[in-house]
Amino acid sequence: MNAFGLIQIGLILSSTIVISSLQCNHLPLQQRKVIENSLRLLDKMGKEFPQQCLREKMSFRFPTQVLQPRQKETVGAAIEEILQHIFYIFNKNLTLAAWDRTVLDQFQNTLYLQIEQLEACVIEKHTQHCWSKEVSRLKLKKYFQKIDCFLKAKQHDLCSWEISRAEMRRCLQLIDKVTRKLKN
Repeated sequence: MNAFGLIQIGLILSSTIVISSLQCNHLPLQQRKVIENSLRLLDKMGKEFPQQCLREKMSFRFPTQVLQPRQKETVGAAIEEILQHIFYIFNKNLTLAAWDRTVLDQFQNTLYLQIEQLEACVIEKHTQHCWSKEVSRLKLKKYFQKIDCFLKAKQHDLCSWEISRAEMRRCLQLIDKVTRKLKN
């Protein structure tokens, strides 16, 4: 390869890093837009909460301390982890969920793209290693395992999915609340 080819590759790589860095700098604003869109999609994918499910109560208790804004990057790592868990939950046995499949696919794609963006920023800032990750990750894992066990115990029935959808809505609202507090 000649010197001109190497210079072109170098320019492409450096511009990619600059673009990625710019996207990470505007992450809270992007995050708010994505969360608002995700909330709209969650509402749109299903109908109103079924009356027959009102009798079923389940308190999962989201570990809000994992979203305490110590640093933007730390919160970004926590949000990435939460979105990964939500993505996992919504890729489960959805056969009994009476949801619009097209909107569900849009919701899953939105989550996936946001996870990819957050992952790039978290890796770029090397915060994956410095977030009090073990305690926070364990708390999140325990929280989402409760939801997963609930779905399994109810054999992924309509009510368990609707209750889980409502809980995911609360998660996204908490993320929205935190990202609104973060300033660029």
